[in-house]
Amino acid sequence: MIRTSFAALALALAIPAAAPTQTTSAARQSPFTFEEVMVPMRDGARLQTVILRPRDAKGPLPILFQRTPYGVPGGPLPSVPKSFEALVKDGYIFVFQSMRGRFKSDGDFTLSTGLTPNGPDEATDAYDAIDWLVKNVPGNNGRVGMWGISYPGFAAAIPLAKPHPALKATSPQAAWIDYWQNDDLHRWGAARLSYITDWVFSLQADKTNAEFTYDTIDTYDFFLRAGSLADIEKRYVQGKSAMIRALIEHPDHDAFYTRQRWSDALGKTTVPTLNVAGFWDQEDPWGSWQIFAKQRENDPDNLAQLVVGPWAHGSWSRPGEHKLGPIDYKVDSSTRFVEEIQAPFFRYWLHGQGERPGGLVNSFQSGSWVWKRYDRWPLAEAKPTALYLHADGALSFTAPAAGEGCRGYVSDPANPVPFRARPISPTYPRPEWRWWEAADQRFVAGRPDVLSYVSAPLDADLTVTGAVLAELQAATSGTDSDFVVKLIDVFPDDYEPLDQAAPLGAYTTQLNGYQLPIAMEVRRGRYLASDTRPAPLVPNQLTRWEVPLRDHDHVFKRGHRLMVQVQSSWFPVIDRNPQKFVPNIAKAQPQDYVRAEQKVCAGSKVILPVVR
Repeated sequence: MIRTSFAALALALAIPAAAPTQTTSAARQSPFTFEEVMVPMRDGARLQTVILRPRDAKGPLPILFQRTPYGVPGGPLPSVPKSFEALVKDGYIFVFQSMRGRFKSDGDFTLSTGLTPNGPDEATDAYDAIDWLVKNVPGNNGRVGMWGISYPGFAAAIPLAKPHPALKATSPQAAWIDYWQNDDLHRWGAARLSYITDWVFSLQADKTNAEFTYDTIDTYDFFLRAGSLADIEKRYVQGKSAMIRALIEHPDHDAFYTRQRWSDALGKTTVPTLNVAGFWDQEDPWGSWQIFAKQRENDPDNLAQLVVGPWAHGSWSRPGEHKLGPIDYKVDSSTRFVEEIQAPFFRYWLHGQGERPGGLVNSFQSGSWVWKRYDRWPLAEAKPTALYLHADGALSFTAPAAGEGCRGYVSDPANPVPFRARPISPTYPRPEWRWWEAADQRFVAGRPDVLSYVSAPLDADLTVTGAVLAELQAATSGTDSDFVVKLIDVFPDDYEPLDQAAPLGAYTTQLNGYQLPIAMEVRRGRYLASDTRPAPLVPNQLTRWEVPLRDHDHVFKRGHRLMVQVQSSWFPVIDRNPQKFVPNIAKAQPQDYVRAEQKVCAGSKVILPVVR
């Protein structure tokens, strides 16, 4: 049996996981005193809260507060995680709280991100906790900061909708706003099948970090046999997750999701905010951008900032990070973030020391591997430039000639395109998950259901900074379909010298000809016209497909090629589209899945924000 491990997730994100109470000797060695309390909320629920106070504190200190569903420290830390060292040096009272319904905390953990008029919700729980902390924790200076990655990142963001006066700074990292549009649970209405199954299960099957059990080493086989999300729920989840049940019953972008879009309540930005996102975040690449954009709509004091880089989920918090998958860019970008961006942010707003943090967007630009500071976003100098897909497989900035035709393939739900090389291990704790969005795309080479378009080698660097958008002119013989678009940086065949002394098998570690995905996304046909009212496609009718590819900051280097790949499945990270219109894909029956002939035609393009 193969199990997922979300305790490993907590550790990977530098979130202190629950641990046994330390010995008296270890407690003496710890730089913190330890206290566990149950903090009351407005509805009477009590939440498990751990308070770590520096033993050598000299004068009142601010509180750094993190709310998490993954578990809190079980005793004084015998050593400080490396990602905390810069913060510990400045001096904080660290507070960790198990969210409602998790571990020892009262209530039910619903995974809801919605707001209610008077609570309880995650925003009011944060408000009530902060109110209690500033009144009851000895030695605090009345200033509270919040921070966290992933779920704790969301928990650091939602208080912005109902901020407590003592909340003076927050850093939501890999946070989210809309379960249907992007990030953890869907990509534009296409369900993230494998992640829903093991991540949501882990949070609701019990009050700790439950493990989903697979009966095979290759989850591709597991999900192909398991069927639809409803089939998986019935056979494996068996009522242990209310959220999975709700996702099955709400396939469209209805009020179930929009009621939970907490960011709609954001008004004037009043709390300094350091949003953080990774361009290669395999879980939450989108939400932090949207929070930042919403804050900037009413930010007269320029309190909202964004930091982005070539990072996987949470890797910006791991000092020493200098790789994008197998690509060593030889710059310690994460140490720069934790020591020179995150620590000074909290130091200024919570201690009142140092200079006010500058830069609207601070980006560690991929390709050039240098830090960039932008005082506006999008950049005025970034010009939308069309990169065309041609019928002969070429890719160029030249529009197709009149009469240019189409390319086609057959998409078969019985043999979907895998999202990474098989065997596909469970999400956690295997390391393949972390960097799959940076994996060499040559693993799909030769598949007849993947179209590749390749440019000539670039004769000069090409800088792309801003939002990337694909526009396909495409048709399907079915009444529903998915199209996946990938923008890829193809390294030269002579990128690095072959090591003649390398051991047998080392050839595969070379970066010669590496196909690095820069942007990848899926669009589901039934939602082209409306998120809320899905409609069947007209068979064989040429249709314009917009596929948003998010914001990026990348330099395609001279001698590299650009590539675009197009396919109609991405399994099992995305559920299979039956390719026949059904009322609810989550409940599709085996007979609903049919082969379809796909065509990608002249006029298809990717629009790049090119900086000259």
